[in-house]
Amino acid sequence: MNNENNGPLSGIKVADLTTVLLGPFATQILGDHGADVIKIESPEGDLTRDIGPSRSERMSTVYLNANRNKRDLCINLKSEDGLAAMMQLLSTMDVFVHNMRPSAVARLGLSYEDVKKVNPNIIYCGAFGFDQSGPYADKPAYDDMIQGVSGISATQSEVVGKPSYIPTVLADKATGLTLVYAITMALFHRERTGEGQEVTVPMYETMVQFHMLEHLYGLNFEPPIGKAGYPRAMSPNKRPYMASDGKMIGALPYTDKQWRTFFGLAQRSELADDPRFNSIPARLANITELYGILADIIATKPAAVWLELLENASIPHVPINSPEDLVTDPHLVATGFWKEIDHPTEGKLRYTGIPTGFSKSPGRIRQHAPSLGEHSVEVLREAGVDEKTIADLLQKNVIMQGAKK
Repeated sequence: MNNENNGPLSGIKVADLTTVLLGPFATQILGDHGADVIKIESPEGDLTRDIGPSRSERMSTVYLNANRNKRDLCINLKSEDGLAAMMQLLSTMDVFVHNMRPSAVARLGLSYEDVKKVNPNIIYCGAFGFDQSGPYADKPAYDDMIQGVSGISATQSEVVGKPSYIPTVLADKATGLTLVYAITMALFHRERTGEGQEVTVPMYETMVQFHMLEHLYGLNFEPPIGKAGYPRAMSPNKRPYMASDGKMIGALPYTDKQWRTFFGLAQRSELADDPRFNSIPARLANITELYGILADIIATKPAAVWLELLENASIPHVPINSPEDLVTDPHLVATGFWKEIDHPTEGKLRYTGIPTGFSKSPGRIRQHAPSLGEHSVEVLREAGVDEKTIADLLQKNVIMQGAKK
């Protein structure tokens, strides 16, 4: 594993008191780009350690995929000694991020007011379900719940006939990306002004902004000049299309030129001048009918023929990949996106690469996903906790020192 670190966040220290996927996904991105991320776990550990297949106890695939490029401190923050050690660590950090409800983190003695007493320049970031100024403030939040309350599930009913959840943890991951840019913006502000600050990233408001960008539609105006919902995105005929050989492809003529070209390829040139389809507003008004025609046309030729025709005509198209197909996708293979890395306990692992490219300060996978408490002693030692105190914390089981790999 390449331990060289010249990523754009090299030198930034992050204390990561997050669990499951939203926070760990965000802090892994920070770590991928050079930050020294300290994952802080209770003795019970992050519950994702048990989600998915594993070769070793508490080292499941979901945990491994969200926690590379981190070191691990296992500490009991409910003990007075543990809290004191945590405060000493936070006095040396640039960023502290948690995804607990504010009332819960305050009960631990780790509110922003508590932490800024020991480190007034820290970027203190809380990611939780709902903005704290509203009536939903104390509601627990999980991805499914946020997909439901943010309107995403109801919008799905336009396509599949009833409200449904999108089969990926969309709210967690989109909010995690928002958390990344919020932290880096706050670091940029501090670089210019010297000021630390508290940053909040609520899932609900994040996903309403994300979802309603195109779906606010007629409600953009007050009074409304139409209903909510972007018609093209909600058409039940907006889907992968089956070719004559039973294989599925994605095809998306979009501009006037692309539709005209496509109708020519299909030997249906009369449709190019059809008033239902000859402009963007006309196509939107008749989008379900248009996509039905598209589906019927794709069904007339084998997938390989269509992919070649669409490629030569510069009309957007793709094969429909399964998750298994992605591992051998020729583009991902050619770009070196997949990374195979030897883990000290889990053997050879396949990781996704880092999608962002930096010509001067690229990110790297420098550190395997750690075992529970793997770096407890070294992290506290670096924070200035003396050896006697560390030994006492170990003896009292306030901290756990996992096997060093």
